[in-house]
Amino acid sequence: MRIIYTLILVIVCFQARGQNQEPILTLSFEDTEIKEVLDQIENKTNIKFYYVEEWIKDKHITGNYNNVSITTILDDVFKETVINFYVLDNQSIILTQNNRIYDALPQGFFGETTQATIDSSQTVVKEVNEREINPIFYNEERASVPQSLKVEVVRIGKEDKNNLQQKFTLSGFVKNNKTGEPISNLAIIVKGKNIGTVTNNNGFYELKLPAGLNILETNSLGTLKSQKEVIIYNNGRLNFNLEEGYQILDEVVVEGKLDKNVEETNTGVTKVEVKEIKNIPLVLGERDILQVATTLPGISKAGEGSSGYNVRGGKEDQNLILLDNAVIYNPTHFFGIFSALNPYTTGEVNIYKGNIPAEYGGRLSSVFDITTKDANTEKFAAEASIGPVTSNLVLELPIIKDKAAILVGGRSTYSGWILRSLDEEDLSNSDASFFDAIVKYNHKLNDDNNIKATVYYSKDKFSITSDSIYGYSNSLLSLGWQHKINDNHKGTLTLTNSEYKFDIEFDGDFSNDFDINYKNNETEFKVKMNYKLDDNKTFTYGLASKLYILHPATIKPLNNESNIVPTQAQKEKGLESSLFLSGNFKIDEKLAIDVGVRYSLFALLGNATQRIYEDDQPKNDATLIATEEFGNNEIIETYSGFEGRFSGRYFLTDDLSLKGSYNSSYQYIHTLTTNTTVSPTDTWKLSDKNIKPQRAEQFSLGLYKNFIDNDYEVSLEGYYKTFDNILDYKVGAQLLLNETLETDVLQGEGKSYGVEFLVRKNKGRFNGWVGYTYSRTYIKLDSEHAEERVNNGEYFPANYDKPHDFSAVINYKLTKRFSFSANLAYQTGRPVTFPVGKFVFNNSEFVLFSDRNKFRIPDYYRLDIGFNYEGNHKIKKFAHSFWNLSIYNVLGRNNPYSVFFVTEDGEIKAFKSSIFSIPIPTLTFNFKF
Repeated sequence: MRIIYTLILVIVCFQARGQNQEPILTLSFEDTEIKEVLDQIENKTNIKFYYVEEWIKDKHITGNYNNVSITTILDDVFKETVINFYVLDNQSIILTQNNRIYDALPQGFFGETTQATIDSSQTVVKEVNEREINPIFYNEERASVPQSLKVEVVRIGKEDKNNLQQKFTLSGFVKNNKTGEPISNLAIIVKGKNIGTVTNNNGFYELKLPAGLNILETNSLGTLKSQKEVIIYNNGRLNFNLEEGYQILDEVVVEGKLDKNVEETNTGVTKVEVKEIKNIPLVLGERDILQVATTLPGISKAGEGSSGYNVRGGKEDQNLILLDNAVIYNPTHFFGIFSALNPYTTGEVNIYKGNIPAEYGGRLSSVFDITTKDANTEKFAAEASIGPVTSNLVLELPIIKDKAAILVGGRSTYSGWILRSLDEEDLSNSDASFFDAIVKYNHKLNDDNNIKATVYYSKDKFSITSDSIYGYSNSLLSLGWQHKINDNHKGTLTLTNSEYKFDIEFDGDFSNDFDINYKNNETEFKVKMNYKLDDNKTFTYGLASKLYILHPATIKPLNNESNIVPTQAQKEKGLESSLFLSGNFKIDEKLAIDVGVRYSLFALLGNATQRIYEDDQPKNDATLIATEEFGNNEIIETYSGFEGRFSGRYFLTDDLSLKGSYNSSYQYIHTLTTNTTVSPTDTWKLSDKNIKPQRAEQFSLGLYKNFIDNDYEVSLEGYYKTFDNILDYKVGAQLLLNETLETDVLQGEGKSYGVEFLVRKNKGRFNGWVGYTYSRTYIKLDSEHAEERVNNGEYFPANYDKPHDFSAVINYKLTKRFSFSANLAYQTGRPVTFPVGKFVFNNSEFVLFSDRNKFRIPDYYRLDIGFNYEGNHKIKKFAHSFWNLSIYNVLGRNNPYSVFFVTEDGEIKAFKSSIFSIPIPTLTFNFKF
């Protein structure tokens, strides 16, 4: 082979080379091409360089050297390249790419295995297996290989005589060549060596490969198979740009890790596949990520039109909803019917309801971790939809090819125009509109650094009556820097700001017109690090600090004729900081554990006034003993505590695992509401001297099993959760514009328990899932004082307690372009408080109510169906289209959302309200190009 001839020639030349000393140079250059530097060295010495100019083309360097050897200069010049050099006779220097020139055969080349180096004291200093550092050979002239079978040859790293490793790390990123999107769950195997891996959700992979030639092959459903011959000289990176494949694979199907549900350590993790929700029939044809989540066990809503989500018995405010690491306080549009998250810009949704990772804190029940997809850096892309109520448009614009791009998405409704167009006088002056917009910029600076920035804004406005206009908005900013220290150590730094506002304008017939405004703002700085000690041990650690600024409601007159007195509630400010550390350990092939701890510290800050009441007495004006004033940023009160996180997985068989977990957490911010309807009048409150932080502990245990080559998955998980210092309200409480809010609220304890069952079919023409949850949630507000006691101090159901929750989502592909889908839901009616009698006192009639939440509204059930039609699947076409015809509530079930009572002509009459009481057909057109 050619390299053998070269090696022999070099050895001969080496034996005949002279004894000239190495030249000493003084040299300086700044942002200069390497070729020009080599020319300068040639001009100052008698040395001649031999190389291929293509190797060093367009490479610039900077250096300043004073009386140093030429090898020292060249070591620096080629440090960040894959170029090695060989000094032949102090007159000729040969450059090589990746490999190095050997002037002698290594010891052990012909069979010897070890050599011991011994110092004068006869102590063994070093023992090296010389056979391990033999030259790396590659035959470039394999004439016997047909041209059609030859594949791309890639060289990684450069050979280093001081590096005696047997294996090196190859890592990289895999993306779709057409869309630029990462390809997850793609198998990368090394032919003939029993080595392989799978890309993660972000398209990244990592392999340990022996030095020399390795043949890598990629396999994934939906992409063309690719193969590369990779010659490994050292650690390095290799990215794959794969073409989409549209072949029908009848016999060979390459799958991602469909057994992840069985293998992963954490319990209670729900992942919503964004790309798969387009077939699920939902109200008014909207693709709703969070609405799909409620069809899975453990996640529910109080009903149609409720503004939040209840996870494993938790209140709506106990969910931490994150969009690119920034908090969204109100995640809904349009009376709670739609989520405020654009499905076309969303990349990944992970919901933690069991063991919450230690990096998250500040909420008791769950974390909705939602990530916006990165824009396509290869080429322009767009996606749009047109429906009866909303329209959506998303654009992906490359800025720097393969490095930077921007994503712009917007969604808006024309429902207000529809309401005013109806032949109904009561709705002629109505308005109900919303819009949301998002912009994301992603920039890959180099292989080790990425920056991302997201800006989001949503606005809702509605007026069903002629005298009131309601509005609320969410806005956020997220800045992130991802840095790779080395192959095993990576970190992310994020800075976020979130703001939630609402306002109410009342313009009635009397002189009490008013305008109410409310605002929450929070800013967070977070550092998160990941360290991989080895294949069996990984660690996550970091710190975070969050500043809350709450501007409670401000009321002012709407016009000059109003008699409303301007009033502004006291501003609240608090600082919540935390340290976290967790580790994932694979003990053996069956047992793996995840252990974490989080320490959180909360400080309430001034300016503020705090009222002090007598101990063990009801909080009211009669028990008020003092009022304390605190200056700007003065610490008023602090709370802190350790939060434990643990989960473990044990394989009972290869496809059956048992998992258990424990989770504890603190929550320092609370929301108060006296109803479950969508209302922007909910009040947020920080913990202070009179209101303690909430705390929860959860235990869970579950079985997870897959059947028939991972075609079916089944899980059964039970949980038990306890709450302390749960915040609730007294009967007749006034929550808005209340300067003495602590006198109208109560803190008690709660408990929740349940069993969740899920059967899912992942593949085939017929797929979907069936989920069932049995759960109970109780609250206990007890005190030795009657005015602070509810239901005689006994446990009573929470107003979102619904024992039975059943959902079925079914998809059936009739042909490659026609499919049918259905969604069936059943829930127990939620608890309500009814009047059970009336009495007369001082010639006035009063209503006597039952114990709180003693009765229930009728059960809820609904059937939705959908028909989907896709355009032809030609690769070369301007746009790919998709039609969806869905019918929401096809049975026309008049499901009551709430029951209320009105006194008319001296009689108490019951009424019930429904959101959708008739079938709602919708036709939506979607296209992507």
